[in-house]
Amino acid sequence: MPQLLFRGVPADRLTTVSLALAEDLASICECGTDNFTMECLHATAVFGGLAEGQSYPFVEVGWFERGQAVRDRFAQAVTAHLALIGIAEVEVAFRTYREDSYYINGKPCS
Repeated sequence: MPQLLFRGVPADRLTTVSLALAEDLASICECGTDNFTMECLHATAVFGGLAEGQSYPFVEVGWFERGQAVRDRFAQAVTAHLALIGIAEVEVAFRTYREDSYYINGKPCS
């Protein structure tokens, strides 16, 4: 945790910055790099009855809330690393989990 789900970001390009991104995010969140999962989801954009191809770059972050300052730095780091692989525009959205509603191996995190 956190989990980053990438849409519209090619996996082969993301892998080139994934280690550095995990290191930056770990520093921001004050945790280990092994806390992060990154997944590239295949999505096909559809509009006006046509399949448009690759979707707009969008990153959904599932995590436990860490405050506005950390959220801002996290989104900026994701955006900066994607810019390094030629993705000039990206949207980042956060989905916050409650610790009392999150289970690991059947046991609550809280």
